Amino acid sequence: MALITKTPVCPDRVRKVPHGFGWVDHRLVRENHAERCSTAALALYLFLVTVADREGLSWWSERSVAKCLGVDADRVRQARAELEGADLVAFEHPVWQVLELKGGGR
Repeated sequence: MALITKTPVCPDRVRKVPHGFGWVDHRLVRENHAERCSTAALALYLFLVTVADREGLSWWSERSVAKCLGVDADRVRQARAELEGADLVAFEHPVWQVLELKGGGR
């Protein structure tokens, strides 16, 4: 099998995995976790992954999250309930936690 040479489109912008928790686990798609969530819930998940610390914790208020996502606080609460039901996040006011994905491992 021939090796594929990977050449970045923008070599000066090659992404480096940050030291924090700011990346999305590929198992979200590969193990079908994303299929169980609405677009709004996935937008909230991406937002939380982005703002969380290395342990997946964030202290953003629902109001602030809603403002950043351009939705109302009720929609954030609905999306949160969906993510909690999918076992992707936990919430205990005022702390959000992006959970380690259950499944086949990395």
